[in-house]
Amino acid sequence: MNVNQLLAELERRHPGEGEYLQAVREVLLSVETVYNRHPEFEKLRIAERIVEPDRIFTFKVPWVDDRGNVQVNIGYRVQFNNALGPYKGGLRFHSSVNLSILKFLGFEQIFKNALTTLPMGGAKGGSDFNPRGKSDAEVMRFCQAFMTELWRYIGPETDVPAGDIGVGGREIGYLYGMYRKLARENTGVLTGKGMTFGGSLVRPEATGFGAVYFVRQMLAHAGDTLEGKRIAISGFGNVAWGVALKATELGARVVTISGPDGYVYDPEGLDAEKIDCMLELRASNNDIVSPYAERFPGTEFHAGARPWEVPVDIAMPCATQNELDGEDADRLIANGVRCVAEVSNMGCTPEAIDRLIGRRMLYAPGKAVNAGGVATSGLEMSQNAMKMNWGREEVDRRLHEIMSSIHHACLEFGTESDGYINYMKGANIAGFMKVARSMAEQGIV
Repeated sequence: MNVNQLLAELERRHPGEGEYLQAVREVLLSVETVYNRHPEFEKLRIAERIVEPDRIFTFKVPWVDDRGNVQVNIGYRVQFNNALGPYKGGLRFHSSVNLSILKFLGFEQIFKNALTTLPMGGAKGGSDFNPRGKSDAEVMRFCQAFMTELWRYIGPETDVPAGDIGVGGREIGYLYGMYRKLARENTGVLTGKGMTFGGSLVRPEATGFGAVYFVRQMLAHAGDTLEGKRIAISGFGNVAWGVALKATELGARVVTISGPDGYVYDPEGLDAEKIDCMLELRASNNDIVSPYAERFPGTEFHAGARPWEVPVDIAMPCATQNELDGEDADRLIANGVRCVAEVSNMGCTPEAIDRLIGRRMLYAPGKAVNAGGVATSGLEMSQNAMKMNWGREEVDRRLHEIMSSIHHACLEFGTESDGYINYMKGANIAGFMKVARSMAEQGIV
């Protein structure tokens, strides 16, 4: 495989799709040496096949707002690769959604799902509809219109969507209700469902919990602990909430949250009341974090800034892609950061990653760190198939095991000759090789 030649061809075919091309570049550069030891992969053109989605559905979504006006959004589903199992990946509802972002997320999802060891392929979907500021009735009408177009192409053994940014329990409920009506069946076709109709315990917290479990293992392997560590996180949604909840429970001190309006610095760290406040902020539909600083004395709100300027031991971006750049990485390093773990998908820019790995820092990519969310979605699929529910302890135990196996795979494939653990390389190689071998064994299909 000639990575530069393949990337040049992709750029020619898909001009302007920067996020997608960035994700492909990161993976292919990591796996190039190992890939080229397998001439059977080159003969079967595995790399050329794996970087292109199996299919993409694009559709209009007309719906009526509360004033009786017709609105039109665009819907997408990118079914990327199903060599390991049914397509699996979230739906994102946000004004920034476009095909490039969904292809990057779907491509990442292939290898993230492979790392979980569960039989799931990779997919992603969504719309440029933004639920923020919309009434429940408007969100319901949009979700029903969206599912009216999507339902024919998904199913429990075909494609199992989940939530993502802008798609929480409310949206999943409306989407599932319309799917059930149209398909005339009750199956586990969406994950992240409510507990009254097939959901799994721990699923809302799973991405954040799994990320903290992974970071704890990184530190333990390096001879350190999570106890007493100061953590900066971004965002204040479901993922950030899960990180704050579990990190605080395990003795760390989360000192920042952030939103589009800026970030809050809380030197005392979040406690149970403050973590509950995150839920209230998320439910308010205002998409701002400044009310947190107004409510709790001793905290500081920094308008228009990002939390990576705060001196901390651990940085965990939890909001969106490319939110931590090269300058942020330099600032974190100068302030003595010990570990940077992406909880958001592709949370660090390539420049930030190069600087962190160049300094031999503890850095881990989102496809490993945030795999707990899709892992627990996979566990929800298993429970639905068996028509039963596991208890909280059982789901959490299985989540622990999955995150531990991912960490072990990163060590196996990412340990360099000087002993440095390159978690990005380890995660990319482990995930890629599993999918590549599966594709090779199944022939050219």
